[in-house]
Amino acid sequence: MLIGILQTGLAPDNLSGEMGDYPDMFARLLDGHGFTFRTYRVVDMEFPAGVQDCDGWLLTGSRHGAYEDHPFIPPLEDFIRRAYAAHVPMVGICFGHQIIAQALGGKVEKYKGGWSVGPTDYDFDGETLTLNAWHQDQVTELPDSATVIARNDFCENAALVYDDRAFTVQAHPEFRDEFVDGLMRTRGKGVVPEDRMEAATARLGTKLDAPTISDRIADFFKRPRAQHPRE
Repeated sequence: MLIGILQTGLAPDNLSGEMGDYPDMFARLLDGHGFTFRTYRVVDMEFPAGVQDCDGWLLTGSRHGAYEDHPFIPPLEDFIRRAYAAHVPMVGICFGHQIIAQALGGKVEKYKGGWSVGPTDYDFDGETLTLNAWHQDQVTELPDSATVIARNDFCENAALVYDDRAFTVQAHPEFRDEFVDGLMRTRGKGVVPEDRMEAATARLGTKLDAPTISDRIADFFKRPRAQHPRE
């Protein structure tokens, strides 16, 4: 199964050399599930020709806000709506989670409660899963088509499903602890409050449930779907 990675941001240069860029992290996360990958740097305006060029789409995180004025955002929202209409499955992570919601009628804002950083517990329909987080923006109003499947006290809309068309997660299952530690050192200083970073550092090393989310992403992509007209 060919998964198109829509890369909406770039990992910091001083971290990507050792740990890889975001597409590399997703390839590691989903290793063993039988996927092949093709990356499109939509942040640099490199878009697929059509929504059926791949069997499914994975939208990455980004340092940009979904509500900001960047050239790639309007065509990305249009692509999301076309993929949704064609029932081509999409998975969105962090910014990907947010931009899918925004494109389909939801609202994304800079959360007044501040940042969520590092190992964070989420209630996935009664099951507590721990994933690394790195975000201040949140989906604050849901699209009509979205159903909440994970939340915590800080983030009410932490994971969403849109029937068999999209599965999105606010946290970063692809982020290992060393990458979060690197983000705190390179992007956190003066941006994320020190007490938030100290609390995150104290939890580094907590067992993460990224393999569980990897399985759920794979199951979502592989779910049998009715045939729909091509573009």
